[in-house]
Amino acid sequence: MSGYCSIAPGHPVHGHYHDHEYGFPQRDEAELFERLLLEINQAGLSWETILKKREGFRRAYSGFDVDAVAGYGEADILRLLEDPGIIRNRLKVLAAIHNAQVIQGLRASHGGFAAWLDAHHPRSKAEWVKLFKKTFRFTGGEITGEFLMSLGYLPGAHRADCPVYARIDTLGPPWRKA
Repeated sequence: MSGYCSIAPGHPVHGHYHDHEYGFPQRDEAELFERLLLEINQAGLSWETILKKREGFRRAYSGFDVDAVAGYGEADILRLLEDPGIIRNRLKVLAAIHNAQVIQGLRASHGGFAAWLDAHHPRSKAEWVKLFKKTFRFTGGEITGEFLMSLGYLPGAHRADCPVYARIDTLGPPWRKA
């Protein structure tokens, strides 16, 4: 289970995320897109690095507005690749734009990103990974697993003895309903 519960509480960078976001069910499209974008950018780096750059990502990616990011063109790509406030990796930048476009399509096919997640729940982690690889870019096993744990679709974000676990449990996370 989560070693995050041992290091995060009270930590100046990890504390708030652990106590108020990680594992909590979320429905808002911009929040879901933010979580996906941050998890993708974490690949090969520490989560602390991503949390420290979170506001830079928010500014650079139009407040995680799906429609704005989906419409990014070459000038935006160049702007992002020159922005020291984010991770400047072309594949990750292109994945963000592509994934925003996919989320737009999920509105038409399922009513939105959250509804798409609900329509495919419950699944095993392996089934989720297969689905995400087929649907999105730059979503391997670790990225998909962490994304889904961070939203309560997969268990394991917190240890059972973590006080946050009890708070999340009262919200009825999706993994509880499986």
